[in-house]
Amino acid sequence: MAKRAIDVSVSALAMFFAAPLLLLIALAIRLHDGGPVFFGHRRLGMGGAEFICWKFRTMAVNSDQLLADYLASDESARREWEACRKLKNDPRVTPVGRLLRATSLDEIPQLWNVLRGTMSLVGPRPIVTEEISRYGSDYAHYVSLRPGITGLWQVSGRSDTTYRERISLDRDYVMRWSLTRDLNILVLTIPAVFLQRGSY
Repeated sequence: MAKRAIDVSVSALAMFFAAPLLLLIALAIRLHDGGPVFFGHRRLGMGGAEFICWKFRTMAVNSDQLLADYLASDESARREWEACRKLKNDPRVTPVGRLLRATSLDEIPQLWNVLRGTMSLVGPRPIVTEEISRYGSDYAHYVSLRPGITGLWQVSGRSDTTYRERISLDRDYVMRWSLTRDLNILVLTIPAVFLQRGSY
């Protein structure tokens, strides 16, 4: 109950004070290519329930085709994608999107997910259905809490960590959860974002 109370109060205040910035980001995205401002992606939450995780759109409108073409023409990129489902040089990301990702500003709309109760400020990294098999028995740990905007993965190198390390960090967070640890992670997130560790 205390964790949920902190989630609601902090996210509501953050959205209120960030409103002017949100409008500027929305305008920049719209002016770049005229596409939608927000991007919603299905993720798995507490109890395995699916929800729409919201972000500012950072990719081109035809991102699926761009990714398919890129992976088909570049073997090393395909291996990188299969290993961690991330690309350091992602052809789908727009110039505005690169800035938003580097500063983690693309994740601000997830505060709405926190208010709705589908996410928490701190928690495991949100995953998609295709990743369940890679979690194995650790999937039970993942679904025991709401996924977070930030977490141990965010403050431990983000995309510079291996997939197995991410799963291990999620398990460690769930098994050793406490309000004090949540507050520590929130504080550590600030320098992690400003130093742009593993942000791509």
